[in-house]
Amino acid sequence: MGKKKLDVMEKEREVFIHGQVDEKGNVEVPGCVRNGIDEESANKIFDEMAEFAKYAFNKSHAAAYAVISYRTAFLKCYYKEELMAATLNSFLGNLDKIPIYIQDCKDMGIQILNPSINFSQTKFTVIDSKIRFGLGSVKNVGVSVIDSIVREREKNGLFESFTSFCERVKNETVNKKCIESLIKAGAFDEFGKTRATLLASFESIIETINSENKNKIANQVSMFDLMEESNQDIETKKYTFIEKDEMPEKELLILEKEMLGVYISGHPLDKIRKLIEKKTNISTLDMIKINQEIEEFGESKEYKDGQMVKFAGIVSKVNKKFTRKNTTMAFVTLEDFYGIAEVIVFDSVYSKVSNILINDNIVLVEGRISLREDEPVKIVASNIEEFSEIDNNIFEKNELQLNKVKTLNINITNLTDEQKERLKGAIKFFTGDIANVKLEITNNNETNECRGLFLNDKILDIFKEIVSEENIKLF
Repeated sequence: MGKKKLDVMEKEREVFIHGQVDEKGNVEVPGCVRNGIDEESANKIFDEMAEFAKYAFNKSHAAAYAVISYRTAFLKCYYKEELMAATLNSFLGNLDKIPIYIQDCKDMGIQILNPSINFSQTKFTVIDSKIRFGLGSVKNVGVSVIDSIVREREKNGLFESFTSFCERVKNETVNKKCIESLIKAGAFDEFGKTRATLLASFESIIETINSENKNKIANQVSMFDLMEESNQDIETKKYTFIEKDEMPEKELLILEKEMLGVYISGHPLDKIRKLIEKKTNISTLDMIKINQEIEEFGESKEYKDGQMVKFAGIVSKVNKKFTRKNTTMAFVTLEDFYGIAEVIVFDSVYSKVSNILINDNIVLVEGRISLREDEPVKIVASNIEEFSEIDNNIFEKNELQLNKVKTLNINITNLTDEQKERLKGAIKFFTGDIANVKLEITNNNETNECRGLFLNDKILDIFKEIVSEENIKLF
């Protein structure tokens, strides 16, 4: 038992035996002695209660936790989609936790579907062993609005098109801001129009509907009311869509994140996931676990305060501050696959990297981890650089073409001094954080193993150009 806990127990013992008075001497707790129980007996009674509390608390809670653990394990095995949907619903108001459980779903092989104007409910729901995002999670869309949309859908059937939706909810509380948010979240994707087209067209479509309503109130008949044509033909003549190609994937994902708080259809870092895992040694998932360990045990099992770490993420916010010396530092918010992390960039580093600390830029941070009680984990940056996607393209190409090569052997026996110097520079340049082959250098009949090397077709061609192909062996 810790010293702090012992001190608390002794204070409780004192109050139990001798009671407690306030600053004016008024008795707040009489205690055993004032009630005629001698001190020795009072101590024995307290000891028995304390001993029973150890047993009663631990055993009862252990039994309760065992039952909960069994039931949860059963649900996770046989009803994993329903369990994860319920878990996500329990954290609807906590955007820090949602990405973690979304990732858990993906790790369990559960597909998360975008919100749908025809198939989503207010909360997360399970459809065909997939979890559908709830409309209630879309920013700027209130519960009353969702209720009216769902009522209309259940009463009169699914919405046939975007304009069908706008016409059928025109008398409800669905305003332009709400429709814009639903478009950005991908709720109308099933109707075959790009989000860029809908964003460019929805205001004029709503104005057309409003104008038609005014005409009907004034008993004016529209020429469209007299036409006996299909709904699709009428829609084409009645409404004008400003057709646009879809926005770049990165832009779509940013809008999705803005509206839902998480990325659903993809993630801006997906293309460089493997490279990030190679170059970093900490993620926000690790940081969440560290926070939990510090809260529970007072320290982290794996990480120590001041330990050097490497973290990669997307710049989402830069909060600049002026120091006492009138220089600039910054608190930078970075986002990875699981959540956000704060990076402290002091003036000595900020002056060198301020040009790359731009929103939506992907950066690699090297620095010290800061662990403090009652504070989220932070990173104090010592260096920041842009995370190059070119490196990832090289990495992926290398995986396809050189995945069977384990060792590169270079024979320098007959090389000139100039060739050796060029070779030394090339080896130094291509030796770094990522190594996929062993490097061996042969001189006369002696072979020595060097550090690991990053190798792909282009880099191999460079070595061949320096030392000539006959001096290189791959195995």
